[in-house]
Amino acid sequence: MNSEITSNPLLDLSDLPLFDAIVPEHVEPAIGQLLKDANTALETVTQEAFPAEWSTMSATLDVATERLGRAWGAVSHLNSVADTPALRAAYNKALPAVTDFWTRLGSDERLYAKYKAMDPTQLNAEQTQAHFNSMRGFVLGGADLQGEAKTRFAWLQERQAELGQKFSENALDATDGFSLVVPSETLKGVPSDVLQATAEAAKADGLEGHKLTLKLPCYFPVMQFADDAGVREKLYKAYVTRASDQAPEEFQKFDNTAIMTELLALRHEEAKLLGYRHYADVSVVLKMAESPEQVISFLRDLAHKARPFAEQDLADLRAFAATDLGLKDPQPWDWAYVGEKLKEARYAFSEQEVKRYFPLDKVLAGLFQIVETLFEVAIRPDQGPVWHPQVKLYRIERATANGPQLVGQFYLDPSARNGKRGGAWMDDVRARWLRPDTGVLQTPVAHLVCNFAEGVQGKPALLTHDDVITLFHEFGHGLHHMLTQVNERDVSGISGVEWDAVELPSQFMENFCWEWDVIKHMTSHVDTGESLPRALFDKMLAAKNFQSGMQTLRQVEFSLFDMQLHGQPEAVQDGDAILGLLNAVRDEVAVLKAPVYSRTVQTFSHIFAGGYSAGYYSYKWAEVLSADAYAAFEEAAQKNGTSTVDVATGRRYREAILEAGGSRPAMASFKAFRGREPEVEALLRHQGMA
Repeated sequence: MNSEITSNPLLDLSDLPLFDAIVPEHVEPAIGQLLKDANTALETVTQEAFPAEWSTMSATLDVATERLGRAWGAVSHLNSVADTPALRAAYNKALPAVTDFWTRLGSDERLYAKYKAMDPTQLNAEQTQAHFNSMRGFVLGGADLQGEAKTRFAWLQERQAELGQKFSENALDATDGFSLVVPSETLKGVPSDVLQATAEAAKADGLEGHKLTLKLPCYFPVMQFADDAGVREKLYKAYVTRASDQAPEEFQKFDNTAIMTELLALRHEEAKLLGYRHYADVSVVLKMAESPEQVISFLRDLAHKARPFAEQDLADLRAFAATDLGLKDPQPWDWAYVGEKLKEARYAFSEQEVKRYFPLDKVLAGLFQIVETLFEVAIRPDQGPVWHPQVKLYRIERATANGPQLVGQFYLDPSARNGKRGGAWMDDVRARWLRPDTGVLQTPVAHLVCNFAEGVQGKPALLTHDDVITLFHEFGHGLHHMLTQVNERDVSGISGVEWDAVELPSQFMENFCWEWDVIKHMTSHVDTGESLPRALFDKMLAAKNFQSGMQTLRQVEFSLFDMQLHGQPEAVQDGDAILGLLNAVRDEVAVLKAPVYSRTVQTFSHIFAGGYSAGYYSYKWAEVLSADAYAAFEEAAQKNGTSTVDVATGRRYREAILEAGGSRPAMASFKAFRGREPEVEALLRHQGMA
């Protein structure tokens, strides 16, 4: 190994990644070396003389593949949060070889045979579940395929990885590439912090006025508050036509239509090679749901229950637009504006008024307090290399007789910026694992990423209440990953958890954002320092389910479209057919129709680049689980006359759900906590649709 590789920070995996030292030039040599090591390990354990024993094989193969996974995870993460042309090029150059290795690993007949030969009586409960998952994974990875079919399957995996990455790049570039500079007089009604940020952005480019972008911290407030319908229209059209043939000519190079159609065709071909009807069948194998048909039935039933409420929501909007705003025929770019005005009129508060009470640091302090209380841990600032000055590292500890014990760590990257993928997500840096090579317990580390607006003019970053909910959501994922007590890497934390159950802990945490005993500890007005007034919180609570019917149908629309898209391959063979299916789903479900030029599916990264293909329904499925789980805290509060921050119930939840991770089926964990299967009533009640 030469000196260049020896000093490569991607190969220093003894502790936390050296994010501040990684540069694009490190990617090729490091990943090349780690792929070589992993291939050597694979060849070693698949030799006939090598024992088919879990711990022995793990000490050789899993150690090598975990090193590769952690290094590639660091590269992938930087590609998402600190994208540059050089890093993107290095990532894309390495991607085919990395994809090829994981595909070969998952379909290696020799390795499959070793797993088949393992003695199940020699496995503990965690290893038994991991072994079951591995055997299923081999089948889905093409291990039973032979000859030309196996070669074709491997190519399908590589090509899909390339297309998913390109889809994500196009969505990012189409979003980052657009800007609209407007004079101050066209932004009447827009909150002052947004005006300041957009003015500073224009000034940085040497321009007069305000620079508007499609980044959500700018886009959403302008759509909600700008009185000028012309500005809203321009921004709206740019947003819903991103990465499509409907975008302005200079942005049509980012059109994702061809990528979508090819991805769908390749997924269908993969499914047929594996012996399934279509990709929707493949997807549900790894989920709680038993079939695509069961999912579709669930979604349609939910739509049926929500539709009367959605129709009333729309009637209220139309009536208010006509009588109070003089809009007899509201256009698509008017609805967010009308909705915000109606909310202000009905509940006598605005989101921007609320936002002044939620400085990021105060919100974090409140979030940490509830987590510390509920789950009996402590959260402390930590030190380690980061990729941007905005990023902070924290550690979670548990008190023991021998002093504080490290449970896990997490990076928090809260703010939107160019080169950072939009949205919010949690990802793992490393998993909890009783390492078979050293016998040392490796603690889990997570990334928690959001895209909040930065503070302006020296003031702290301010969060909307929706932002607060998003933060709690992602932290719930992080807790699932970090509080696990499972020692087997492949089923610790979120690993091995069914995809439609993995949102349970995240959506569960959202509920606390509506509890006064929680909220009052996490507010401080940016100018006066005063806590959120109870009267204002009561207005927020009254408005909690504002337009919940329409919002439910919107999620059902996405979910139903996704499942049918992957379950009707013969019907979606080009862009027009995809759009036709989407319109058919909208005709069935939606109460508010999209304009003919809308192409939001071209940036539907969840299903084309984010792992949710034929699985977007998981959000609604898991909402049933999370609402019912939270109802246990409501019942405890009612019984004891206390708040929902009930330590005894929190301990049961932690032990049954969070600590168990993927070491058993999600339904078994849920029943261990609730004593029964989940029921939908709590969700309908929480959303005002009981």
